[in-house]
Amino acid sequence: MFLNELESIIRDRIANSSDNSYVGTLVKSGLDRVLKKIGEEAGEVIIAAKNQSADELRFETADLVFHLSIVLQMAGLSWDDIDQELRRRHH
Repeated sequence: MFLNELESIIRDRIANSSDNSYVGTLVKSGLDRVLKKIGEEAGEVIIAAKNQSADELRFETADLVFHLSIVLQMAGLSWDDIDQELRRRHH
């Protein structure tokens, strides 16, 4: 799955941020800004689902997952950590 590759890309962009990096700029603006983006994207997922548009829902979910990936990296967590938690809950 691309999530592990995305995680590596985000980790690199945080560590080697430049003015041209959306991730670097967003992280430099602080946790509150990243969390605000997650809230915005979650709202857009809700609207897409309500609109019953699979294309819109796929697009907005990808944005949400992308921003969640950033906050997970900021917290020192990975998608593997989330995977393990989900597995723990269902065994």
